[in-house]
Amino acid sequence: MEFLQDSIPMVSLAAAAAALYARMSSSLLRPGLPRLVALLPLFPFLVVAPLAFSSSAIIRATAAFFLAWLCAFKLALLAAGRGPLDPSLPVLTFLFTALLPVKLRRARGGSEAAVSSKATKPVLSLVSCAVKVAITAVILRIYQFNSRLHLYARLALYGIHIYCFLDLFFPCIAAAAGALGMETEPQFDRPYLASSLREFWGRRWNLMVSAILRPSVYDPVRARAGNPAGVLATFLVSGLMHEGLVYYLSLRRPSGGMTAFFLLHGVCCVAEAWCARRWAARGWPSPPRAVATLLVVLFVAATSFWLFFPPLCKDGVEEKLLEEWAAVAAFLDAGKRITLYGQRSI
Repeated sequence: MEFLQDSIPMVSLAAAAAALYARMSSSLLRPGLPRLVALLPLFPFLVVAPLAFSSSAIIRATAAFFLAWLCAFKLALLAAGRGPLDPSLPVLTFLFTALLPVKLRRARGGSEAAVSSKATKPVLSLVSCAVKVAITAVILRIYQFNSRLHLYARLALYGIHIYCFLDLFFPCIAAAAGALGMETEPQFDRPYLASSLREFWGRRWNLMVSAILRPSVYDPVRARAGNPAGVLATFLVSGLMHEGLVYYLSLRRPSGGMTAFFLLHGVCCVAEAWCARRWAARGWPSPPRAVATLLVVLFVAATSFWLFFPPLCKDGVEEKLLEEWAAVAAFLDAGKRITLYGQRSI
């Protein structure tokens, strides 16, 4: 792996070659064991490739999310003959779908395909983008005084930062896909407006993960053991994959906090569905949406402070991440100064 060391272009080329091999072998082999055997050599590569980025925890974890999690699950589904990947997709569409967190919007005929760029709706909302950029810039400034902040204030900032970063980064990828004539589905849908945990996880937060876990984990388990088991299995797998991301961030053995966080939310989603059915059966009115939304936000925040963030704030992970974000802020400041100097020179 030395030739890939800290080289985004080299890792990208190697990943693209792996995806092209997956497309070619899948086009020649039927779904099932033959296709799975052909794709098996790719899984160790997807797990190891993110480790090539030894100097950046953020890039390493992002690559792990793209390759070791999403791409690996997509290839497993491809081996079974299920979407979102299909060997009949055009090469560029297959590469985008395999290697990036995008899900192509279904055409009217029911198949996922590229559409003309003229029919592609705008992906980025300029107002929303500007607000998130401004919030991120403010947070990066506040990080300079991080040691003076109360623990819960720091954790709240981290949560807002994660959401703003992801909801800027993913639409940028979708915009690139749109420029190439592919229409994609949104990754987030204002999760702060969710009025239930099921709505938060299933229809508003990181929808690419939901779209992958549903056919790969939830549907098979639900068919055999029922809906509650499917929900719990899905949250368990999500927790385990987040433990993996913690490892890629820290390069240390995970503590299990992420698994506990997602299992807790899985249990609460099952309990919430049971209570909702009993509540409706008795004819009781639903609580006001504003109240339900506030309760969801408070529950997610409280459990995140308790279980989600502690693994990210020990073993030097917090300091490493803050150092990298400080470097990002310094780079942006330098670019801004260069731009202003150029404008004055003109």
